[in-house]
Amino acid sequence: MPAHATVVLPRVLGHNMVLQRAKPVPIWGTAAPGEAVTVQFDGQHARTTADAAGRWQVTLQPLTASATPAELVVSGRNTIRLQNVLVGEVWLCSGQSNMEYTMRKNSKVPPPPGLNPSPVDELKYAHNPAIRIFLVNRKELARPDSLHGGWSIAQDSALRSFSAAAYFFAKELQQRLNVPVGMISSAVPGSRIEPWISEAAFAQDKHFAGQKVEGEPGKFYEPMIRPLVPFAVQGFLWYQGETNCFLAETDSYAHKMKTLIESWRAAWGGGPLPFYYVQLAPFKYSDASGKVVITPETLPRFREAQELALQLPRTGMIVTTDLADSLGGIHPGYKWEVGRRLALLALAGTYEQPHVAATGPVFRRLKVKGDVAMLTFAPAGGRLVSKDGQPLTGFTMAGADGVFVPAQARIAGAQVLVSAPGVSRPVAVRFGWHELLQPNLFSDQGLPARPFRTDKSEARVSVR
Repeated sequence: MPAHATVVLPRVLGHNMVLQRAKPVPIWGTAAPGEAVTVQFDGQHARTTADAAGRWQVTLQPLTASATPAELVVSGRNTIRLQNVLVGEVWLCSGQSNMEYTMRKNSKVPPPPGLNPSPVDELKYAHNPAIRIFLVNRKELARPDSLHGGWSIAQDSALRSFSAAAYFFAKELQQRLNVPVGMISSAVPGSRIEPWISEAAFAQDKHFAGQKVEGEPGKFYEPMIRPLVPFAVQGFLWYQGETNCFLAETDSYAHKMKTLIESWRAAWGGGPLPFYYVQLAPFKYSDASGKVVITPETLPRFREAQELALQLPRTGMIVTTDLADSLGGIHPGYKWEVGRRLALLALAGTYEQPHVAATGPVFRRLKVKGDVAMLTFAPAGGRLVSKDGQPLTGFTMAGADGVFVPAQARIAGAQVLVSAPGVSRPVAVRFGWHELLQPNLFSDQGLPARPFRTDKSEARVSVR
């Protein structure tokens, strides 16, 4: 119980926050057992009484988006006045270092074509009161909030320490929707997926029940995710996997993603909240030395496991094969584009904006005619193109011997025709099936094709 038994709020409820529009909004905290608590906001008055443990919670009725600062008042034996509160869209982003990667490391954005050739430093100009940010500190989040939260306007020193991918997602969303956007970043560099899932979630999942799960389940979920519940959010963004890729995981990672997605959704009330995530970019994982053998095919196989999570409803994945760092680092320096592509998924899938192309070409069907493999792709909101105008790259082909050799490919309308010298009867085609490949097959909307192989068993792993 807090000292003096005064009303105390969790840190995520504070000055400068954004409340989720068009959904019930829980407000909660602690007080003296039996203490009457009132919450006032936007003409609503919600009342409750703290239980025997001193916990209380009220729920505000759905709110309308508003960029006009307002005051939220919580009254008991003491009164807390939260200032500068907006109503709009709220997203929780999590993962490892590529999500945590801060604006001070990666804030420069290429200018539009034809303008100043020097990149624009977003930190010098970012001052949009309609974007609010909350950076989770695992040592502080679960403590009572005597300073009324940790929300900030996206500017100055607060923005320098905030997730670049999350900020650029918010910027794109705010410009397109014209409503306030609040971003909560809760990420830990080098973290595996397991610590972001509670022990209880693993125990209740039929795939993991009775198993010992390595990777310290719950280590980050308990201090960095659970205390955020039940703060109303629109959905989740996820950028993680590098550490599990170094472990050469495949289908097991897909099952862990399923457990994470479903357990987070359950924690927030059981509805299928949108979950959008990032497929890993090219990197030379095979340089790693250790007990686990890593080959140039480890990353493509891991990407395949990431893709399996798309079987779950209201999920989406961006492809980043073109965003590898020029120095070969594991932290691609194109976070503005990562954020923008995640925003396209939200704009198309969550906000149902017409004419938004959110994904590049996705392989759907293989048909063989003579010595040519004809590949058909799902509609990508436009034409298939070679990004650089050069012959298509990244294709290999195998005959009955199963030996894959470099192949030539060309675009023919909505299809790609693939052939290879010495392969008279094609059996399988692979695309982007190497850790360093950056293929040039794109949609004319500027989005890359998803890596694939046609020789994977038809009995695909199911995570549904």
